Amino acid sequence: MKEISINKVTPNDLEELQKISILTFSETFAPHNSEQNMSQYMSNSFSRHRLATELNNDSSEFYFARLGDRVIGYVKINTGASQTEPQTPNAVEIERIYVLQEYHGKKVGQLLYEQAIRIAHDRRSDYVWLGVWENNAKALRFYEKNGFVQFDKHTFKLGDDEQTDLMVKKTLT
Repeated sequence: MKEISINKVTPNDLEELQKISILTFSETFAPHNSEQNMSQYMSNSFSRHRLATELNNDSSEFYFARLGDRVIGYVKINTGASQTEPQTPNAVEIERIYVLQEYHGKKVGQLLYEQAIRIAHDRRSDYVWLGVWENNAKALRFYEKNGFVQFDKHTFKLGDDEQTDLMVKKTLT
């Protein structure tokens, strides 16, 4: 396999970001959720307007994983007030790591995760945290393997379905 590159997403990449967001979210969660709830969530969370706003937010960053010219996954990190749950100002949230299914098990998610950790270290963050669906055993194993421990739970609303996310964190200092 060619070398995978990790590149910061810019506003010029909006169309690619929207495409990979919808595709990877659908691949991951459609088998476990109703079509109506998936459609409602994705039309809101991955609209061009919403993604453009997030891309222009100084407290959020996106990075693509590319294999040649093809985007095969991405990570979104948040700091400060952009974090989806109130945390200390010196925390970094990994809001999303999504990889095309055909590249699962090929270290793409690990490369995206390592990018987020590098950024957190560069910012001298105390810890990195995220929410992961309690029924996503594969993701839970990934984060456990990378040293995350559960510290709380929160509700994630997918359409009209209230689901439980486990909040996990990794201390860096």
